[in-house]
Amino acid sequence: MLQVAFNGTFPASLEQPVRRHLTTPCEITVADETDILPRLGRIDVLVTMALTAEMGRAARRLKLVQVPGAGLDSIAEYVIGVILALTREFTRLDRALRQGDWQSQWALGVAPPPVWPELAGKTVGILGYGRIGQSIARRARGFDMQVCAIRRYVGQSAEDDLTAVGGPNIIDEVLRRSDYVVISMPATPETIGWIGRSKLALMKPSSFLINIARAAIVDEDALYDALLRRSIAGAALDVWYRYPREPGLTTPATRPFHELPNVLMTPHISGWTDGMLEARAKLIAENIRRVACEGVPLNLIST
Repeated sequence: MLQVAFNGTFPASLEQPVRRHLTTPCEITVADETDILPRLGRIDVLVTMALTAEMGRAARRLKLVQVPGAGLDSIAEYVIGVILALTREFTRLDRALRQGDWQSQWALGVAPPPVWPELAGKTVGILGYGRIGQSIARRARGFDMQVCAIRRYVGQSAEDDLTAVGGPNIIDEVLRRSDYVVISMPATPETIGWIGRSKLALMKPSSFLINIARAAIVDEDALYDALLRRSIAGAALDVWYRYPREPGLTTPATRPFHELPNVLMTPHISGWTDGMLEARAKLIAENIRRVACEGVPLNLIST
């Protein structure tokens, strides 16, 4: 019988929802970070937010590490939302109008502001074209946008309706062409720090960067300086360089991104929707079934 373990507070909260969707006989263990180690030797599927080197050495028969936050389509809605918010400067206009300042063609005695660009015909570059990236592309095409994408296994997207698709070797081209660059790739030794000063310098001065993956993929100092100098137009950041470790206020980075008017900051909530927990439970149950049948799990990062 397949042995499944839920390790940690958040994965443990998914144990009962996953049980409701399971069609595969399995024995389930729920353990916290302190007592999972001695049990790992008999575990086939580990649902966890982190896998340490010590855990990896102990997990001698492990077939799948399931990260509960992977592959959520709901994140794609966030991306489209922040693209609209950044392009049309909703937060700035809201603050001004609350003070009675009509920054529009309706104001008297001042020239009207520049018109907004439309999304139709603009290009979104998706760095990481897995399930989330594909969901973003479908929604972007609904706005008549062009889509360029980078993914590890290019052949899997050969039939997709993409303006350009390729491996990491075409990233410079994608950065130059894109009006919106969306980072949706996993953080690996190859991708951490990948977007640094030289890559950001390739982006258009009118372009926006949106990070829904991991903060460390983008060099913090390089991004802050690019936003401060306006060498790119702005950014929407949902993932950060620092997270709370105790109750109270926690600034999300070492650099003062909060002082920049061209940054839309959200506290890692892009996938936090009413259907999120149910979607995660279904995905985990389906991947357990696939492992039991020796199939290929959904949203596979590496094997």
